[in-house]
Amino acid sequence: MSKIDRRILKSQEAMKTAVIELMTEKSFDEITLQDIAERANISRGTIYLHYADKLDLLNKLIEEHIEKLRSICRSVAELDFREAILPWFEYLEQNYLFFSTMLASKGATSFRTQFVEFLREEFQNEVKQSGEKNDSISEDILLQFIVTSYAGITEWWIINKMPYSSEVMADQVGLLLDRNL
Repeated sequence: MSKIDRRILKSQEAMKTAVIELMTEKSFDEITLQDIAERANISRGTIYLHYADKLDLLNKLIEEHIEKLRSICRSVAELDFREAILPWFEYLEQNYLFFSTMLASKGATSFRTQFVEFLREEFQNEVKQSGEKNDSISEDILLQFIVTSYAGITEWWIINKMPYSSEVMADQVGLLLDRNL
């Protein structure tokens, strides 16, 4: 990797960190590009080299985390729910500042929408393959139940400052999924 590449990555990381830190202090709408530039110790022009505006920066950051969660899901697809969920909760724990900010911030409603849509995509096949125990339940209703439950428990865990370990969450949520899918 060249020196320029490292500087670009360092600037992008500084911008992402800055926007998350600022969102813990004030609403996204109140944050200016100048605020981000000052916090990241870069010029406003540097932001425009990488992003169209602050919303583009936030959306790219959200996309990165959703893509990482998607990658985790793919890598554990063959495991049972309890084993498969542990890397998920560990990732949430490692990125607590991002997820807690996104879930607590009124300015990040697009995160919740993207998060729920991601969960819908991930659970769709599980619902279709859930077998005879769910024969009498509409696939649409079951999918909505699982997605909103999973999003809700994740949100609850993060907002309440992770009152249980990743291992406990994976075990408990895995049991609930086994019972319902």
